[in-house]
Amino acid sequence: MQRVAEAVASDPAGCAALTVTGLAERTGTSEATVVRTARLLGYPGYRDLRLALAGLAAQQQSGRAPALTTDITVDDPIADVVAKLAHDEQQTLADTAAGLDTVQLGAAVAALVAARRIDVYGIGASGLVAQDLTQKLLRIGLMAHAPGDPHLAVTNAVQLRAGDVAVAITHSGSTRDVIEPLRVAFERGATTVAITGRPDAPVTQYADHVLTTSTARESELRPAAMSSRTGQLLVVDCLFVGVAQRTYETAAPALAASYEALAHRRSPRGRRA
Repeated sequence: MQRVAEAVASDPAGCAALTVTGLAERTGTSEATVVRTARLLGYPGYRDLRLALAGLAAQQQSGRAPALTTDITVDDPIADVVAKLAHDEQQTLADTAAGLDTVQLGAAVAALVAARRIDVYGIGASGLVAQDLTQKLLRIGLMAHAPGDPHLAVTNAVQLRAGDVAVAITHSGSTRDVIEPLRVAFERGATTVAITGRPDAPVTQYADHVLTTSTARESELRPAAMSSRTGQLLVVDCLFVGVAQRTYETAAPALAASYEALAHRRSPRGRRA
């Protein structure tokens, strides 16, 4: 199957002109192998793969970029799903990077570096991103928390003061369970950061620094939680790397120590987990 896949990837126009028998002869395989390869690539049969190759060849000859829609339908071959999702993820990352205010980002990094304590708030998919930021900061020696319970988030926020940092992650910017602890932290004097897809959202009223994300167009099978998470993770990684750069002398040993502490939980190479 590898020879068939390599052939269609290297010469889509030539392969599109071949019958299933012709492609089998060209690759030194069998007709059954060609059909299995087509199905492995997500197409119902060789005819569908051949049509896709013809379309790709026409696009390459015209010099146009592939006309790729972000809409995923229930009938899409898995190969098309992969291509569409990859396209959307790349677009979300590019748009987020282009729109990210690096001055605000730098200020947020500086606040995190100097923080006595860091709280990170998020619900649902944004809660997973909050946990990601928290575990990254913990591994380089910063005291970070991501309370998953909304009531606990508020009671934690009450304990914050000047010199602490609170980070709220919400794509809509209007999630009450995220806004409320950020408001409390803001009123207690902590430095506050909002990561949101809407720079004029309610959460920004209580944010000293606002970091905006971008999302690809949504569809029925690709809800906002998928595209927003991609942009949020990019911002989180930028924050983490920025902090690690400024605290390298302490961050590197802390990261090494955390890695060593978990080493015994990893299976030795060559042994199945």
